[in-house]
Amino acid sequence: MQKSNDTAKVIGALLLGAITGAALGVLFAPSKGSKTRRNLINGAKDMGEDFAEKIKDQVKALRNKAEELEVLAEEKVDGMVDSANKHLDGMKKQHA
Repeated sequence: MQKSNDTAKVIGALLLGAITGAALGVLFAPSKGSKTRRNLINGAKDMGEDFAEKIKDQVKALRNKAEELEVLAEEKVDGMVDSANKHLDGMKKQHA
């Protein structure tokens, strides 16, 4: 859960930084308005693509972690079932 919160904070900080940078770029841009708008649009597209790629990477990492946890849970349950069966067998032998 902590990694999820940390990831959200990082993504939020990146977005805030990108927005701040874009705003400052517009304010101090030496280029013509049309060129500045084109640069902003291209920059926004690039930022969107980067953001989408980061989200895909996070989703992939979460899926991998979920699969690992599923395997661990199955192993744990199998171990518990084996232990319970051994215990029951021992009890059956004592009463037989």
